[in-house]
Amino acid sequence: MGFGGLSMVQLGILLVIVILLFGSKKLRTLGSDLGSAIKGFKSSVSDEPSGKEQDVQRYQNLTSKEARHNEQ
Repeated sequence: MGFGGLSMVQLGILLVIVILLFGSKKLRTLGSDLGSAIKGFKSSVSDEPSGKEQDVQRYQNLTSKEARHNEQ
């Protein structure tokens, strides 16, 4: 038994039809676009700040330390 009630032969035929309709190049770019979209979604959902956000936090820490030093 295959995937969702489809046999392996039916899945193979479906795959050939999809490749003929869209072409392998378009499917390759679609796959890479989908992968980058998923990666971007996961990074935005995660609790860890991104590299850019970490740089902003470091800059804010440095400027606040300089301001405190200048006040003394």
